[in-house]
Amino acid sequence: MNCAIEIEDLYMYYGEKPALKGVNLTIPSGSIYGILGPNGSGKTTLMKILVSLLSKKSGRVSVCGLDVDKDQMKIKEIAGYIPETPVLYESMTPLELFDFVGSVRHIPVDSYARRLNALIDAFSIKDYLNEFIGSLSFGNKQKVAIISALVHDPKVLIVDEGMNGLDPRSARIFKDILMDMKNRGKIVVFSTHILEIAENLCDSVAILYEGSIVANGTIRDLESSAPENSQNLEDIFLKLTNSEDLGDVVKSLRGEVGD
Repeated sequence: MNCAIEIEDLYMYYGEKPALKGVNLTIPSGSIYGILGPNGSGKTTLMKILVSLLSKKSGRVSVCGLDVDKDQMKIKEIAGYIPETPVLYESMTPLELFDFVGSVRHIPVDSYARRLNALIDAFSIKDYLNEFIGSLSFGNKQKVAIISALVHDPKVLIVDEGMNGLDPRSARIFKDILMDMKNRGKIVVFSTHILEIAENLCDSVAILYEGSIVANGTIRDLESSAPENSQNLEDIFLKLTNSEDLGDVVKSLRGEVGD
């Protein structure tokens, strides 16, 4: 199976409002690919389409050779998804949820137990396994969501702001897991607002603005073709997304703009 993500001329609308406008992108195996963009740019819509949680309006999207509309169940078998805000069964305990995930994904008992125990130790949630998920802190809910997405060792992992709420140790472990997935030939698609994470973690990035990709490539590619006076990814991002000059924002707070 060709494990790459291929997106051709992808359009998506909410009513008459376009969310994605002719997106074209190829993400190869063995890579961590960053999707960057301001709020409302279409990042989450794109992520949900990749894991068959939303149906596209038009275009072609395949994940490891599987069509996101025709092969929804197969895609859910090979993919993991970590949303920006954990959506969990709050009346279950983490252990009950993990066992449920293991059963619906038909994970062999031995490999399930081994991976689950390793992930529980890695993210230090052993003390919370029998607590109701609804009673957990946001950070621990995020850990539960991450473990649920990783326990079946997916070929493709879609991460939408997945480091929200993580303590420094857990964030470092999560980064190491993502790097290990990349080194084993898997695909990680990673959306983040923290540009330093994208620079340090991602092989390539796409900058999404108002539903269209305005730049994509390696960090070095983007820097070499960047607008004048762009020194880093933050500068490139702000210029390509027509962000207001930050100096003027600070001056306006002091009442200096227009004086």
